[in-house]
Amino acid sequence: MQLSTAELQKKIQDIKKRIDVTVVAHFYQRDEVFEMGDITGDSLELAKKTRDDDAEFVVFCGVGFMGESVKVLSPNKRVVMPKLACCSMAKMIDGLYYDESIKTLEKAGIEADDILPITYINSSAEVKAKVGKMGGLVCTSSNAKAIITDALKQGKKILFVPDRCLGQNIANQMGLNSCVIGDGSDPKEADIICYDGFCSVHQLFSLDDIEFYRKKYPGIDIIVHPECDPAICDAADFVGSTSQIIKYIKELPEDKKVAVGTEFNLVNRLREKNTYVLSSTKPECPTMNETTLQDLYETLKAIEDGEPIGEIFLDEDTKKWASIALERMMAL
Repeated sequence: MQLSTAELQKKIQDIKKRIDVTVVAHFYQRDEVFEMGDITGDSLELAKKTRDDDAEFVVFCGVGFMGESVKVLSPNKRVVMPKLACCSMAKMIDGLYYDESIKTLEKAGIEADDILPITYINSSAEVKAKVGKMGGLVCTSSNAKAIITDALKQGKKILFVPDRCLGQNIANQMGLNSCVIGDGSDPKEADIICYDGFCSVHQLFSLDDIEFYRKKYPGIDIIVHPECDPAICDAADFVGSTSQIIKYIKELPEDKKVAVGTEFNLVNRLREKNTYVLSSTKPECPTMNETTLQDLYETLKAIEDGEPIGEIFLDEDTKKWASIALERMMAL
């Protein structure tokens, strides 16, 4: 017999009272899963808050790279995931593709020692470790500009992976030259060299969508995430990370209409009125939506039974260098 949402949530709450566990949920999770989170937020916020938590087990409702980041920053915690879902952007680059990118730049006449890599947090621990070994660091969408500003002081070429859109948008904000590996440009002429990765959800928003809302609701604010295409960000009224979008909208008058270009579950929870999704289709992240209440219940039950499932394990070398890359960001 299939249990209702309310029944599953009751069972989950009961188990949480009996075991030493913290449930962590990303903003993009389904509503019923998000409501079960003891800690909620965006990816870096969750990793930082979890590091300060005392529970032995962390049940992370999100995508794989986020669970890995928690494990890297809190190696003594046992991190388990109800679904080992993989972010499509993070999947676009691995250690092999990273190494090939370095070789491509070397063939273009840029020495490896003259490259400072920066990886968006939406990347695997393996890639973060590669970046750490080359003296690089991690960034988020909210601190990317500050990270890149500081990194440029070293006088090196910035290799930005994996999100070309975030890299290009930051370059545009700073008045810097950028290119994408493989686009035919000479990387020696660019300040920021971007890997050709992207977020499948944030690619759904178009200039036609913006034009539609501006015509239908004169004076509306267009608010987008910097993972959107640069043309979309240039046409928006506000560009910000998940946390920045939430803060921006909370500070607006309730009667101010906004159209938001980011993941549907977050937009749907922002406020009840005058908030629209900037898309003709539902911009729902398929991997973020893989985790169900049933998955969360079964994961907690497995922990209670002494047989945890979906646990994150990383080798020592990966943990070491990924941690260094993350800590370099934290220091700034």
